[in-house]
Amino acid sequence: MRITRHAPVKTTLQPNNHPYMNGAWTPQLEEVDACELTVLAGEIPKDLDGVYLRNTENPIHAPLGRYHPFDGDGMLHQIEFRRGEASYRNRFVRTRGFHAEQEAEGSLWGGLADPVGLSKRPGFGAHGGLKDSSSTDVVVHAGMALSTFYQCGEGYRLDPLTLEDLGVESWTPIDGISAHPKVDETTGELMFFNYSKHAPYLHFGVVGPDNKLKRYIPVPTPGPRLPHDMAFTENYAILNDLPVFWDAKLLERNIHAVRLHEGVPSRFALVPRAEGGGPIRWFEAAPTYVLHWLNAYEEGDEVILDGYFQENPTPQPRTDAPPGFEHMMAYLDEMSFRPKLHRWRFNLKTGETVEQRLDDRILEFGMINGQMGGRKYRYAYSTVPEPGWFLFRGFVKHDLETGESWDYMLPAGVYASEAPFAPRIGAVDEDDGYLVSFLINEVRGTSECVLIDAKRLSEGPVCRIALPHKICSGTHAFWAPRAMLKG
Repeated sequence: MRITRHAPVKTTLQPNNHPYMNGAWTPQLEEVDACELTVLAGEIPKDLDGVYLRNTENPIHAPLGRYHPFDGDGMLHQIEFRRGEASYRNRFVRTRGFHAEQEAEGSLWGGLADPVGLSKRPGFGAHGGLKDSSSTDVVVHAGMALSTFYQCGEGYRLDPLTLEDLGVESWTPIDGISAHPKVDETTGELMFFNYSKHAPYLHFGVVGPDNKLKRYIPVPTPGPRLPHDMAFTENYAILNDLPVFWDAKLLERNIHAVRLHEGVPSRFALVPRAEGGGPIRWFEAAPTYVLHWLNAYEEGDEVILDGYFQENPTPQPRTDAPPGFEHMMAYLDEMSFRPKLHRWRFNLKTGETVEQRLDDRILEFGMINGQMGGRKYRYAYSTVPEPGWFLFRGFVKHDLETGESWDYMLPAGVYASEAPFAPRIGAVDEDDGYLVSFLINEVRGTSECVLIDAKRLSEGPVCRIALPHKICSGTHAFWAPRAMLKG
């Protein structure tokens, strides 16, 4: 392995006992390029061509208050596959907040678990008091990587091959971009939404394959809401108004306290993607919160939506957590939310909603073959959470036609990243390809990239590739085949 290390960032971070600054969440601050990577087992497939991108949270400076892992500065990790070879690199997302704190040589903003008044400068996004760290998701659109923040920050562009900083996305609206913009790999369009604390509270936008904003419209809700993700079909974007959002009375005092509003249903907006495609239609369903959707498609008179229904969207504080971390640990433990793979059917003729549970196991962070986005699909790949922590310890593959499923669990002390599906070159079947993931091995203090044959998930990795350093855990990842990298 040949490694080139780049100039270090300025940091004031010191070793501490914060549960999400240690172990698999230990911040990684160095930026490197690495080639001639060491293959630990198997061989790199020659029928894999593209890049895997992973966004992570890595705090650079000592926090002003009680650090929450979602406050960490965004860092993209990338591995490129081509002709049976692989190379790796990682870079911080150089946001406005990153540059300001590098200049100040210290933290300027409080975090998610802190009062708004703790920040030394005005915050960004829907929350209002946070730094836009662009540390949540990453997609590739119009040939460029786009990094985003869960509280509706600015979109930051990077070259997906070199990770060169290309600055703020020019079409970013004043209310920002949500955590999860969606790329339709068939049309090349990117869809996004944002939310805010001022009317109409919710907006939807479409960006063409030429990276120009072609549509931006309001989708009014009764008040401020906290949607995290969206889905789409060939003709519709699906936004949501779920009954878990800020307490209105406390929000008047600038206190961002989230609660479940009893007696309020879940609502789903079917928004036509094309201008002139008709009115927005709303459907009601059982109350819940959904962090992530899996896919959606149209079939006859129905729009079908799959996602992870939370049976317990506002968990009680963890009594076994370190003092001061009871609430944070509860909301970072996926097991406490009890998310289950679930299906909603919206009937366009009758206006009715029918719901169906697809699996009773606790699962989340699902991925599909990206070429099936917005279309009827057969296979889904979910992560299995590590009890007590925001970590992934395995994968489950679902055949949504037959109801069959297969799983692969990692050894104790080894944790996965979100694992997108990467089609083989010339693939014919929907599941003909690989799951790609970065692993953190806490036993050895190392990280590696694994490739799992999606047709034989239970057999585990067909290839393991050493990374030059141990990465920090994080949230989301994306696979971009070579064709997406050309714009």
